[in-house]
Amino acid sequence: MRRREFIAVVGTAVTWPLVAHAQQPALPVVGFLSSLSSAALTGPVAAFRQGLESLGYKEGKNVAIEFRWAEGHYDQLPALATELVQRRASVIVTIGGDAPAFAAKAA
Repeated sequence: MRRREFIAVVGTAVTWPLVAHAQQPALPVVGFLSSLSSAALTGPVAAFRQGLESLGYKEGKNVAIEFRWAEGHYDQLPALATELVQRRASVIVTIGGDAPAFAAKAA
């Protein structure tokens, strides 16, 4: 094997995993929007994750979860909902009253 052939083979072997990794599809995103804080919802969030897992969705493996917390600042809900839409969330789950649901619907 000549030097140039060797370099070509080694270069292909090194770049192939990088190309294959780059072509993997992005995980579907579940948006989670709340008017409350994360500290106030540790139990419900754990139950939400457990419910997803019972349906076969494992966070980081075949689904991504994007959390947005307004922490009582209702005026931030529209911007937070818009972030989730821009992140191309497949679905947005809301908790903490009607305000997060209305913000998600408007976005």
